[in-house]
Amino acid sequence: MTSLRRRLLVSLLGAIVTVFLVAGVAIYQMAHNEVDEVMDYQLRQLALSLSDQRFGQAAPIAPPEEAFDFVIQIWDGHGLRLYLSHPHSVLPDLAQFGYTTVKAGEDDWRIYSIPLRDRVIQVAQPMRVRRAMAAKAALRTLVPLLVLVPLLGAIIWYLIGRGLRPLDTLARGVTARRADALSPLSDSGVPDEALPLVRALNGLLDRLSQALAAQRAFVADAAHALRTPLTALQLQLQLTERADTAAERQAALSELRGGLTRAIRLVEQLLTLARQSPDNDAPAPRTRVDLSALARNALTALAPLAEAQHIDLGATELANDAAIVADPATLRTALDNLIDNAIRYTPAGGRVDLAVRRADGRLWLEVSDTGPGIAPAERARVLDRFYRQGGEPTDGSGLGLAIVKAIAEHHGAALVLDAADGGGLRAGLGFAPAEATAQTI
Repeated sequence: MTSLRRRLLVSLLGAIVTVFLVAGVAIYQMAHNEVDEVMDYQLRQLALSLSDQRFGQAAPIAPPEEAFDFVIQIWDGHGLRLYLSHPHSVLPDLAQFGYTTVKAGEDDWRIYSIPLRDRVIQVAQPMRVRRAMAAKAALRTLVPLLVLVPLLGAIIWYLIGRGLRPLDTLARGVTARRADALSPLSDSGVPDEALPLVRALNGLLDRLSQALAAQRAFVADAAHALRTPLTALQLQLQLTERADTAAERQAALSELRGGLTRAIRLVEQLLTLARQSPDNDAPAPRTRVDLSALARNALTALAPLAEAQHIDLGATELANDAAIVADPATLRTALDNLIDNAIRYTPAGGRVDLAVRRADGRLWLEVSDTGPGIAPAERARVLDRFYRQGGEPTDGSGLGLAIVKAIAEHHGAALVLDAADGGGLRAGLGFAPAEATAQTI
């Protein structure tokens, strides 16, 4: 696990040490310039102080070479060296007058030459001496700063911990919450930088609260919806047990079979609705689906149901090249529910028509009937789970259109309920064509 506190400490200390090192280089450069000015002045003063002295050709006794800072060389007017303070030093012959920097042997030398009437005086100094002096000056400034780095680290560690304390308090508050405590987190005392995190957590808690409320409502509605058919099954079973004749028993068993069929259908609808939940972790794979072919298959499968109800089931328009990207199984479930609802509410002798057409940049799968239709004020409510209009057949569960709505939302499709040309209801599902879906992937 990556520690934010440790990362901040390493980053800040790294930045501080880098600044100190850059400052050390700058201090060294400034110290070197100052040492050059001072040492050049000393070279000149030393050369001037020797202008009145007499020198012979005997070499004086010099201190060890590693202990000297200056080397003196005297020349006569004919270029003959009269004096060399350190015979073992390697200096060039007579250099140009004034200040100059030359390389002699392995060292760079700073030389000041002054011409007099009968001789030339040269005073030289190794540049390594100046560099050493500048380095010492820079280290005298930099070392105390580097010694302070551990102390700065401790101070930074403490301050970062103090700054992150509101997050620790927030984490402890979240940890101490009960599983059902979904009220928003307080942002009192939370620093501005942590407010987006608190707002995001509150948004998550709000969505979770809504999801749990919807789940509780669904469970309550499902229990209520199942109670009636299960109670009816129990009563029908009791009637079967009390039947005195074979005919009564056969009639009771027939009613029992019908009740079981309705209960099974209700359970299947509940499962279908649950699979369309947005939090479903295993969504079905989507493939290319031809809406016209899907409509033909549905017509063939549901034709016996329509004939049994004396309903004319057919198609008015099936467009060519009507492909979309969808889950074929759930899409067929939505279409079956629309057709089943239309057959259920259309009186005998009525008509249910399917159509697949293009309009407004979408492919529309429509089911129209000649039934009583749905009042405009009721069209939004009939999409709610378990909602049933007054006068609805008693064997309806109120889940058919809710399932269609959930499947439409799952596919990003539009669901429209309006009046059909024959006075009944027209339910339309509008999908993006397959070519448009491919361009957005």
